[in-house]
Amino acid sequence: MSMVPSGSDVLAPWRIDTEPYYRAIGDECEMFEAAYAGRLPVLIKGPTGCGKTRFIEYMAWRLGRPLVTVACNADTSAGDLVGRWLLDGGETRWQDGPLTLAARHGALCYLDEIVEARADTAVVIHPLTDTRRMLPLERRNELVHAHPDFALVVSYNPGGGSGLMKASTRQRFCGLEFDYPDAENEAEIVMRESGVEIELASALVALGRRSRRLAGHGLDEGASTRMLVRAAALVRAGASPAAACRMALVAPLTDDVALRDALVAAVDASF
Repeated sequence: MSMVPSGSDVLAPWRIDTEPYYRAIGDECEMFEAAYAGRLPVLIKGPTGCGKTRFIEYMAWRLGRPLVTVACNADTSAGDLVGRWLLDGGETRWQDGPLTLAARHGALCYLDEIVEARADTAVVIHPLTDTRRMLPLERRNELVHAHPDFALVVSYNPGGGSGLMKASTRQRFCGLEFDYPDAENEAEIVMRESGVEIELASALVALGRRSRRLAGHGLDEGASTRMLVRAAALVRAGASPAAACRMALVAPLTDDVALRDALVAAVDASF
C-alpha cells in the first residue's frame, strides 16, 4: 500500500478544482451521470482529438471526483496498472499502480486508448467491470474491493491503427459514441479554446472538414478538433493562417508527398 501519512488526501493530486471547458453536443453528460450513479463501467469511443478526454475531465469535475488518467501505449502492461514491488533502502515496499490507487480510494480511473496497451491489461480490468468490483493483486496476495465511489472509464478509437477491443471486453461496458461536432459547434469550440475570432475559427473548421473527406482515401484520419485548436493558437501567436495550418495540420497528417501537396492546395485555397 502507498506510504501516505494518516489523514492526508491520497487523491489530492488528481482532484480537478477548476471547471474544464466542455461544450455538450447531446445528452452525453446526463447519460454518463446515470452510469456513474449505478457505478457502471463506461466505454467512450470516437476518433482522435474529438473531445473524449476533455469530456471525462469535465465529468470528473462535475461529479466532484478525482480523476486518475492513464495514457495507454504499446508498453503499458497489467503491472503498470496494478502496481509493483520496489526496492527502497535495501527493503521492498509495494507501490499501488494508478488503477489500484483509484479502486482503493474511490477515484474515477480513465484508461485512455486502452487498445494500445498489452493484451494482459484486459484480463486485469475484467473483475472491476462486473458485480464483483474487485481487483486481485496476485503479486501482493491481496484482493482489493473497489471503493463505493470508484468507477472505470476506458476509451479507444475504432478507426485507429491498433485494432479493435475484443467483444468479450467491450460488452462489459456501457458505451458512448463520440464524433467531431457539427460545423457550428466545432467553430465555437475552436474560438473558445484558442481565443480567435469566429470567422477564423469557422474557416479552420471548414478546412478540417475537407481534410476528413480524405480519410480512407490516403489519410488514416483528417484534421481533429484538437489540431484545429492548435492551428488557431498559432495564428493567435502571430503566425499567418496558411503557415499555421501547414504546421498544425498538414505536417502531422501525412508524409505522403501527393497527399501533402493536396492538403497544401486546400490550405492555400482557404486562406
